[in-house]
Amino acid sequence: MTGGPVLAVDQGTSGTKALVLCPERGVIGTGTAPVRPRYLPGGRVEVDPRELYDSVVSAGRAALAEAATPVEAVGLANQGETVLAWDPATGGPLTDALVWQDRRAAGLCDELAAHADELEYVTGLPVDPYFAAPKMAWIRRHATTAGVVTTSDAWLVHRLTGAFVTDAATAGRTGLLDLDTVAWSDRACGLWGLDGERLPRVVGCDTPVGTTTAFGPPLPLTGLLVDQQAALLAQSATDPAAAKCTYGTGAFLLAQTGPEPRRGTSGLVGCVAWRLGDEVTHCLDGQVYTVASAVRWLTDLGVLAGAEEIDPVGGGVPDSGGVTFVPALAGLAAPWWRGDARGSLTGLGLDTTPGHLVRALCEGIAAQVVLLASAVAGDRGAPLTSLRADGGLTRSALLMQTQADLLQLPVEVASSPDATALGVGAVARLGRRPGLAVHEAVPEWRPAAVYEPRIGPDEAAERLGRFRTAVTAVLAERPARATS
Repeated sequence: MTGGPVLAVDQGTSGTKALVLCPERGVIGTGTAPVRPRYLPGGRVEVDPRELYDSVVSAGRAALAEAATPVEAVGLANQGETVLAWDPATGGPLTDALVWQDRRAAGLCDELAAHADELEYVTGLPVDPYFAAPKMAWIRRHATTAGVVTTSDAWLVHRLTGAFVTDAATAGRTGLLDLDTVAWSDRACGLWGLDGERLPRVVGCDTPVGTTTAFGPPLPLTGLLVDQQAALLAQSATDPAAAKCTYGTGAFLLAQTGPEPRRGTSGLVGCVAWRLGDEVTHCLDGQVYTVASAVRWLTDLGVLAGAEEIDPVGGGVPDSGGVTFVPALAGLAAPWWRGDARGSLTGLGLDTTPGHLVRALCEGIAAQVVLLASAVAGDRGAPLTSLRADGGLTRSALLMQTQADLLQLPVEVASSPDATALGVGAVARLGRRPGLAVHEAVPEWRPAAVYEPRIGPDEAAERLGRFRTAVTAVLAERPARATS
């Protein structure tokens, strides 16, 4: 890498992490601040937008204080599909932020069933309340018609710099961006009832957008990127064939597909990976809605004291004891797109222990990622050779080993769980120093650990078969939504 230190801020679902990244010394400052979404009845998930902004400022200031050295630029990563209405004159929020997990717009998606295929072709995204456009439409219909309604990044950037922009990758998570032109689609906006809305200007991920004094000294904001694409950049910039999976609140598997849009045929999302300068890179994307959030659910039930107990509790038993867990606690995403699905635990007995439940959860998470990896291989026309992994739950050796076993491929765990921050730090560096090549801005990939499969393909297929059977039973409990 070249240049001076940069501040990379990753604003996530349950907290904000900030790193000061030095080209010579690596991470020289860190800061964190919690965010507390509210999980409400009816699949609603909200957060106070002020908490998002305060967490960005707090984490960023803490990282700079620890680094105790000047930085030359700031990069900001965001949650992607979280939206709110706000007043562009004052910057004040007009609604709570609807978090990406929020399902309240399912009815609006049902209303557009007849246009689902058209919308998916134009935007690359299925008609599902996970994405931003349905939530934006819900706010306009049920909350307020005042101000502007945008993804959370546009509001944060406005608060930081006064600019009204969003990066191309985040815009691609709305369901309003034309996948071919990388511009707002009048047709999509009209179908969602958002025609006439003032939408932010779509910029490149390495476009300088303004200066902020929120962290103390005036600093240029030169990098913007949605969180999962930032993690993909950090892990595949020098190896475009690599696929990555981030294990956080949810799990997100992404793989580059090149300069032309690739519309998935296996239930995956086709979207913009990033736009650097005038060059657009596309990717395929698959999601598991509940990963760390499912661990938190087990913690709330008293099965675990926290994520740090996954390995000691799950490691106390040799297998799941016949228990199968479909952790569809917020519905099923790719490749099923059944947000109405509910989780299931089957095979319980009087001898079932907390360890069996923990192992079953690890298998349920890993099995979903295997199905996403298979879909990526099918859509790209080439099998994966390994999977690169990042995120907080990669600290669980049990989960990572289970992933390698079911995937039947090596799982390479990133040396830093903060790949999102590394990726957005790279685009900030590119925005500050336009002459840099991408590989010069991104830290060299070095896995901290590699998990090789310890079981054979027959056992892996048997375990995956049990999971598929359980998913089939879950989906049969409710009639498919019209948009499925």
